[in-house]
Amino acid sequence: MRFVNVKRIALFLAGMAIAQLAAAESIKVLVQSSPLAGSQYYAAAKVWNDIRIGDRLTLTREPGNRHDRNAVRVDWQGQQIGYVPRAENGAVARALDAGERLEARVSKRRDDSDPWRRIEIEVYLIL
Repeated sequence: MRFVNVKRIALFLAGMAIAQLAAAESIKVLVQSSPLAGSQYYAAAKVWNDIRIGDRLTLTREPGNRHDRNAVRVDWQGQQIGYVPRAENGAVARALDAGERLEARVSKRRDDSDPWRRIEIEVYLIL
């Protein structure tokens, strides 16, 4: 009887380990790579020296934005640094509206006088 209990416990623990491993692993699908729009109007210049390639970004839908009904705000550590460009934000806006899991990161960072070339972002769909 004791052997059965140990076997059940071992199977239970193995199942828990597999479940944790499966939960930890996910597939990231690159949805788009874009320049950061509007960075010159937000905190990007203020936090420029702190932003690093690979830093996580927060995407927030702004369906009531009077300039763009598909607006997607981009924040870095709680500070708005710009937007997903209007010409490229439709798919990201629809995915956020549908509750899809998206992740965004800084993919490029350049010292450039053109604000459209300073920061590039990548947006991933998490499966």
